[in-house]
Amino acid sequence: MHVAILAHEKFPGRAKTALGVLRYADYEAVAVVDRENDGRRVNDYVPDVQDAPIVAGMDDLDADAVDTLLIGIAPIGGGFDESWREDVRTALEYGCDVVSGLHYFLSEDEEFVRLAEENGCELQDVRKPHDDLTVAEGVAGDIDAEVILTVGTDCSVGKMTVSMELVRDAREAGLDAAVVPTGQTGIMIEGWGNPVDRVVSDFTAGAVEEMLVELGDEHDYLFVEGQGSIVHPAYSAVTCGILHGSMPDKLVLCHEAGREAIHGYESFSLPSIPTYVDLYENLSAPVSEAEVVAGALNTAGLEDDVAARDAVDAYAETLGAPATDVIRFETDDIIEALR
Repeated sequence: MHVAILAHEKFPGRAKTALGVLRYADYEAVAVVDRENDGRRVNDYVPDVQDAPIVAGMDDLDADAVDTLLIGIAPIGGGFDESWREDVRTALEYGCDVVSGLHYFLSEDEEFVRLAEENGCELQDVRKPHDDLTVAEGVAGDIDAEVILTVGTDCSVGKMTVSMELVRDAREAGLDAAVVPTGQTGIMIEGWGNPVDRVVSDFTAGAVEEMLVELGDEHDYLFVEGQGSIVHPAYSAVTCGILHGSMPDKLVLCHEAGREAIHGYESFSLPSIPTYVDLYENLSAPVSEAEVVAGALNTAGLEDDVAARDAVDAYAETLGAPATDVIRFETDDIIEALR
């Protein structure tokens, strides 16, 4: 699939969906659409992902060069910015499918529906859950696979990236491992999953349990992509639903070096790392005796490898468990802790 990725004014720092697709998805990226970085290339900013030119708009691309437009940004609240409309309109007029991870469903936008019908395109809203979800039965703990859940100190600290990297490295270490995608980026990469932050609250745990039961006999290790944070003033309910629905065996605590307050809610300071460990383990305890056995520190904001290594070492000491930056350094100690 030849894709263009819309990331207006957010690439690369606030375009985690775009970066996830560029790093992990089996797509050929034709371009990233970002009007502020027109004329540059992806690898000018992020050297370790698939490279592509950055263009100002879809009309800068040849209609024959691309068959899908991905919305590569996930703003707080998941809304649709009207400044993107022209690019989505152009994509549909080119005959491209459009894949979106927003809470705003493109398949319910009258103009986009009309253009899709006229041009034989598909509007795919990956955050639209299927209709047959139910409450959890409390059976995820009965599956044969070892369930590892990535949990975070905040949103956008790298839980999806950590899940993907650990699965890849676990496979390289000879383990039979798979990702259980719970968010729009993971679903775009893996091609399946339940978008738990769009599920009716009663069904959140059930949506996670459903996926684990489906995969439980097929793999030895299942890495569940975590969402939000248990202390987040807006998203803690999703975090709790995933924690209880997955009934994990082990937890990996993800954090960003230097972050002291919740992104977008800066009046809320982050608790200490030991407080997070206690919160996650104690909240899990009634359904699963999961422990935080490893940590993942996002050091993207630190340019120097020595400073990044020092930060990782300090994080591991505070956590009382092995830790790494899964992009910058090796994951051998983490994989061993998860065996």
